Amino acid sequence: MFRADATPVTDATAVPERRRQPLPSAGAGVRRVEVRDPCLDNAKYLAILLVATGHAWEPLREGSRSVTALYMLVYAFHMPVFSTLSGYFSRGFDARPEQIRRLVTGLVVPYVVFEVAYTCFTRWTSHDPDRSISLLDPLYLTWYLAALFIWRLTSPVWRLVRWPMPVALGLAMLATVSPSIGDDLDLQRVLQFLPFFVLGLSLKPEHLGLVRRRGVRLLAVPVLVCALGVAYWAVPRMNYAWFFHSDSAQELAVPAWCGPVMTLATFGCSAVLVACFLAWVPRRRTWFTVLGAGTLCGYLLHGFVAQGAEFWGWYDGAWVRQPAGEVTVTLIAAAVMTALCAPAVQRVFRPVTDPRSACALLGRVRRFPPRALQRLRGATRPDS
Repeated sequence: MFRADATPVTDATAVPERRRQPLPSAGAGVRRVEVRDPCLDNAKYLAILLVATGHAWEPLREGSRSVTALYMLVYAFHMPVFSTLSGYFSRGFDARPEQIRRLVTGLVVPYVVFEVAYTCFTRWTSHDPDRSISLLDPLYLTWYLAALFIWRLTSPVWRLVRWPMPVALGLAMLATVSPSIGDDLDLQRVLQFLPFFVLGLSLKPEHLGLVRRRGVRLLAVPVLVCALGVAYWAVPRMNYAWFFHSDSAQELAVPAWCGPVMTLATFGCSAVLVACFLAWVPRRRTWFTVLGAGTLCGYLLHGFVAQGAEFWGWYDGAWVRQPAGEVTVTLIAAAVMTALCAPAVQRVFRPVTDPRSACALLGRVRRFPPRALQRLRGATRPDS
């Protein structure tokens, strides 16, 4: 089995940052088209590679302090990267009908489809044919779709809050001392990762420009090296489950007061590592930029490979746990994820990862011409 604690940010679930460029047209005016920001697509692709490698390393942790240290380092920031980018892409979400429509087709439908698919696959791989299908208890990778749906719907509320970050951190701290929250929609993770989403929601393009400065890039290198050293030191001394953000302090067998303290500590650590990661993301268009648009497809599909690898005994050979084998596993995981993010794979699986046909179930968004809309607003005034 494996544990998934990250997800890609895709156009199916986001309001991406774009630059508008005018293109000449035959008329007197110009037509504007939206151009994707290559830096953000690059960040999504590189982050989804960390998801794949993290899952590939999971069966190799036992008996290897080095692999466990790398695993801990990756889990300290790859999920916060996605949560922050998700919040950044949600800045334009104000719950308009077409946005709600897109939210349903881009998140709810894939959640239902893959929740059922993963349950059936788990029944086969775990020899548990009686495992029930529960849409309230997300299985494996699907938890983030539910989390992002909740976060996105609350985006307009966070823009009204005067101090959104302290409030979000407060909710996360309270969650760590509330084991009674339960497993419904994985609310423990939803609340504990919420500060990163709110952080992204509060960012502006100029803030991202700050981490791309030369000085920040140079400083990021020793910070990452030191973080890896600390992770290696902490392997026998710390429970890295704190970076999963899926359990309360009581469930991790520590005093309740440790929950709020670790919430602040892990948030600070992860925020610094997110900045270091973004500092080294290429800003120009690269060969893998186009793959950044397919991270949702790669994310949802690679779970079958990760779970099947253990079932089929791919980790049984002794050579796999040698340095050469660990490097081979890492390269294979990156290659598989790259292939699953390819445009051709996106087109094949689009009916389930971004089912436009589901719009037929929602009907059409009713639009009013300007004068009719003005009359409608006048008719609903309190003094009319």
